[in-house]
Amino acid sequence: MYYDLIIHVDDNDKGRLNLAFNNVANYKAGLPGEDFSVVMVANGPAIQLFTRENADLAERGRKLMAEGLSIRLCNNAIKAFNVPVSELWEGCEVVPAGVVEIVKLQREGFAYLRP
Repeated sequence: MYYDLIIHVDDNDKGRLNLAFNNVANYKAGLPGEDFSVVMVANGPAIQLFTRENADLAERGRKLMAEGLSIRLCNNAIKAFNVPVSELWEGCEVVPAGVVEIVKLQREGFAYLRP
C-alpha cells in the first residue's frame, strides 16, 4: 500500500503553515514502520512564508525536512511576489510551477491534502 502525500499550502498565513506542519508530523507519527513520502508544495501568496525573516517557521521546516519532508516552492509565485531566491529557506526545492508539480505527484500516486 502507498502512503505518499502532498500537502498544498497557498495562503500567506502563518497559522495555516503551522497547521500543515502539524499534519506532516501527525502523518509521520501515524505510520510507524511504513514506507512513505510527504511533499509540501507551496505556491501563490504562501511563498512569502518560506523566507529567512520567518525564522520560527524555518526552524520547524528544517526539523521536518531532516525527517524526510520535501518542500517544493513554485518559481512562478517566487517571481510574482518578488521573493529573492537568496532569502528562501535552505533545503527547499524550487519547481517551475506549483500546480504542475501537484498534478505530477498525483499521477505518481500521491494523495492530496490542503490544510
